Amino acid sequence: MQAGRQPSREQMLRHLRRANEVARRALVQGHHPFGAVLVGPDHSSVLLEQGNVDAVNHAESTLARIAAMRYSAAHLWTCTLYTTFEPCVMCAGTQYWANIGRVVYALEESRLLALTGDDPQNMTFDLPCREVFARGQKAIEVHGPFPELEAELVALHRDFWQRAGNC
Repeated sequence: MQAGRQPSREQMLRHLRRANEVARRALVQGHHPFGAVLVGPDHSSVLLEQGNVDAVNHAESTLARIAAMRYSAAHLWTCTLYTTFEPCVMCAGTQYWANIGRVVYALEESRLLALTGDDPQNMTFDLPCREVFARGQKAIEVHGPFPELEAELVALHRDFWQRAGNC
């Protein structure tokens, strides 16, 4: 990760809320309500936004693959992936291989599991992204969770999973 400046808490909260708006748009389009945003090294420029597509094209992994095609690995190392929920093992792995140097998530994957239970549409791993990254050869910086955002994010998910008959 780049030495020096870190995103401020205010910047993190702003981008996490934007990721939640991306999740809301995904929901309107008939997808699960997950959203991700890639922010440049200045901590303000939004480079990409991505909502969830399906069970194997999560918002974070799809964004990471697109980012890897558009930007150099060196540039991505200085960028931040913001996401509504902690990246699952697939998304953390994709972020690692794309070389995105920082992730900021609003709520832990364990919180998502509490919302979805054993729903076959969201077979959540009980494996924190910090543990996935710790097994790699580069130090991905992780920030999260942000409990002050829980009500905003959980409302969107609770409504979705209840409508689907899963809560």
